[in-house]
Amino acid sequence: MAVTPGARPSFFGRVRQRLSPMVVPLIIGCALFMQMLDSTVIATALPAMAESFGEDPVRLNVAITAYLLSAAVFVPICGWAADRFGARQVFAAAIMLFTLSSTLCGISQSLGHMVAGRMLQGFAGAMMVPVGRIVLLRTVQKSELVRAMSFLSMPALLGPIFGPAVGGFLVEYASWRWIFFINLPIGIAGVILVLRYIKNIEGGKPLPLDFLGFVLTAICMGTLVFCFDALGHDVLAPATVAALLGVGLLCGFLYVKHAQRSPHPILDFRLLKIPTFSISLLGGNLCRLAVGAVPFLLAMQLQVAFGMGPFAAGMLTFAGALGALMMKMTAGPIIKRYGFRRTLVVNAVLTGGSVIGCVLFTPATPHLVIIVVLLLGGFFRSLQLTGVNSLAYADIGPEHMGRATGMASAVQQLAISLGVAIAAFVLKVSMVARGTTSLDAWDVVPGYLVIGGAMIASILFFRRLTPDAGAEVSGKG
Repeated sequence: MAVTPGARPSFFGRVRQRLSPMVVPLIIGCALFMQMLDSTVIATALPAMAESFGEDPVRLNVAITAYLLSAAVFVPICGWAADRFGARQVFAAAIMLFTLSSTLCGISQSLGHMVAGRMLQGFAGAMMVPVGRIVLLRTVQKSELVRAMSFLSMPALLGPIFGPAVGGFLVEYASWRWIFFINLPIGIAGVILVLRYIKNIEGGKPLPLDFLGFVLTAICMGTLVFCFDALGHDVLAPATVAALLGVGLLCGFLYVKHAQRSPHPILDFRLLKIPTFSISLLGGNLCRLAVGAVPFLLAMQLQVAFGMGPFAAGMLTFAGALGALMMKMTAGPIIKRYGFRRTLVVNAVLTGGSVIGCVLFTPATPHLVIIVVLLLGGFFRSLQLTGVNSLAYADIGPEHMGRATGMASAVQQLAISLGVAIAAFVLKVSMVARGTTSLDAWDVVPGYLVIGGAMIASILFFRRLTPDAGAEVSGKG
């Protein structure tokens, strides 16, 4: 039936109009969810994979490390690739490659095959997630950026929360191979949706690849992530870790000197002169420590210290996902009413407090109390990530979106890896201090205090924002 001019749209018509601008963020969010789910779900499957391959379970940790290293090495070139080949094309190709590499992991018959598949996955993930964010930034108007980022930030929180439950269920009731095969329908649907709903978009001017900068950042990022992972799993001697850390820091120092002379550095530090970008990067990454650390600490607390099964613990921590979902509709109005500065300062305290509140959990704590604390924590963390992700690009022009995203993604990769490493290191220090090798409920307390304290400390950066920072994005003013 034709709609007469001036007629009020139907209920479903209004819903369609409301959601239409969010189609692109939802597509990109699904790709991010696939990547985040895959990076966390594997941990619960390592013992089963080790038995299948006839390997020591400790050695299977290389499957996680291979992914982290590959992603860290290639993240810095994502902006260059998007400008050179087109963000839409790179994004679709990355989803296809991630899906293919997931299949290769699922059918692998040895540890070597698994490591090769995970390295290919890491390369695809390094292109898929940051380039997806570039597509979003070049597609969505700045006035819609907070709302779009609320859709995009949820998968980053939901993946680590869903991961243990999904992994535990599949390993217990099916096969570890299904933790990779579940990416097949998501990936195929993702490619179809990208080609159907995302248009070719103009990007920044293609620049020559800064090859020397790529080599230096690859060594720096790779060694730092590897050292963080080694600290968390105690797989190398301290002297070896220190030597590798020195190599990484040296390459980082050499890159800084190189970037000052290069006309088109692969990571452009000149972008840090933009206050909203630099503050959101520095303060935001203190908050991102919790993205990897909190799910890890909760798994240790609920499963090891309290004796819960992986599926039961995963279902309990699902409350954090519900909190993130609740945030989706409220982030925009909150930031519009109070502005970025006040929202991020106050919410940093609330987010850190929700993390520290987990130290009060005991085996006798009613599940309802745990659910409420995790629900509030999921809400606050999701609001904080939405805020810093939106603020980072508030004053970035379209021609610089690729380079800004490359730098932000590289730093975020380090922050999440560092968060897990800090949590694992603090656990080990606590056990050594008690003179035992078995985890106790008290051992997670320092971890929660350190991570929560870091999140509260981020207010030192957010207080430097002007009251009207990011006004075009927030709608305040």
